[in-house]
Amino acid sequence: MDASVIVVGAGPAGLMLAGELRLAGADVLVLERLERPTGESRGIGFTVRTTELFDQRGLLPRFGELDTSTAGHFGGLPLDLTVLGAAHGAARTVPQSRTEAVLESWARQLGAEIRRGQEVTGLSQDAEGVNVTVAGAERALRARYVVGTDGGRSAVRRLVGFDFPGTPATTELYLADIRGVDLPPKMTADPTAGGLVMVAHLPDGITRVIAAERGTPPARRTAPPHFQEVADVFKRLTDTDISTAEPVWVSAFTDAARQVTRYRRDRVLLAGDAAHVHLPAGGQGMNTSVQDSANLGWKLAAVVRGTAPPALLDTYHQERHPVGRRLLANTMAQSLLILGGDDVAPVRDILTELLDHPEVAHHLAGRVSGTDIRYDTGGGRHPLLGVRLPHHALDHGARRTSTTQLLRTGRGLLLDLADNPRLRHRAAPWSDRVDIVTAALADPPEHAPLATTAGALVRPDGHVAWAAPGAHHDLPTALERWFGPAR
Repeated sequence: MDASVIVVGAGPAGLMLAGELRLAGADVLVLERLERPTGESRGIGFTVRTTELFDQRGLLPRFGELDTSTAGHFGGLPLDLTVLGAAHGAARTVPQSRTEAVLESWARQLGAEIRRGQEVTGLSQDAEGVNVTVAGAERALRARYVVGTDGGRSAVRRLVGFDFPGTPATTELYLADIRGVDLPPKMTADPTAGGLVMVAHLPDGITRVIAAERGTPPARRTAPPHFQEVADVFKRLTDTDISTAEPVWVSAFTDAARQVTRYRRDRVLLAGDAAHVHLPAGGQGMNTSVQDSANLGWKLAAVVRGTAPPALLDTYHQERHPVGRRLLANTMAQSLLILGGDDVAPVRDILTELLDHPEVAHHLAGRVSGTDIRYDTGGGRHPLLGVRLPHHALDHGARRTSTTQLLRTGRGLLLDLADNPRLRHRAAPWSDRVDIVTAALADPPEHAPLATTAGALVRPDGHVAWAAPGAHHDLPTALERWFGPAR
């Protein structure tokens, strides 16, 4: 074997996965078609859930000072993210190039091998592993598992024959990052305006503009559009001339929505845009891709290290495919609100009224932020089961720590909040994979779920797999399900 896992694609999903695999002790080789990073801004910023994940791994300081916000939107309708009560806001202006640089540095620091200029042209798998053919190489590479994180035009998806149903593109949207122009931030999706216009300020004096004329079918492109095309559409929609600006990056995208039917075919798995494509409303695509990798990494590492059976990988599809399906549903709904004409105006009006109700505002904020995700971890009545462990300060002996800091190692966590020796004794046979920590809530909240929790088993991705009181299964059953047989 050249590696236990070969990851194809060095975008955010692939680099996050490489870091997660190395953190869990699995060796990984990343193959990237491009000779060097593009440096393009692409996906901008982090949703609340992705910010939490990066904090969970201690990565936030590497991004420098973040411009965070508690403002979001659903199809252009404003949302107040403070209703989520999250420890972090959304990070607004981090370009994807910076995200990739931070994740690559982290993955390499942990020991991941990343090879650029490696175009995968063939894949074949057998009962023991996967052969990967690289253009120009003298021999095929071999790994126990391969993960395709190579984007919306995934070669891995095509070579293995994953089904990729969905709806074709109906509209083309133009994007340009430009310098030398003074435009106020705005978002216009008014039916009378003839289309969509967005303007946002990015770091280093760059302004991002997005423009789409309603009813304009997508072109068959083999290269990005010329900046003049973007400027012409922007002029028709706003009567503002930006043609004299300096284009830094120009691209076009569509509202196509597709998702593979299975995220795993034997020893080959897909994550990120290789598994799902959609209108990039609110930057959810890149963020969901990073979250795919956070779910898969620790599971795949446990399987290749032999501490968990291959069946654990089935939970990746079971948990993340519904998330991708809901992602497509909410971005398609936003596409109708943003790109629809006069016939969609009544829907906008009703949604605007509904957002005055706290339950509706909380629901939609959770959808676009990724904080509403709840996995089926075995059933029970405890409100924390299946959700991500919330951030809270803890007293661990004489030391102050937090739930977030305890997850930095990438290991499982048994959090004993009632100083229960029996609980710790029952978890002891899994102590090679699970940290057993006795702590007390610092300044315990009155009504938060942690205030009434005696103990919680937390997976490496931060989701609660067992909690007391209220879980249907006993602790050893949950430990074996998620971390494999006891020593």
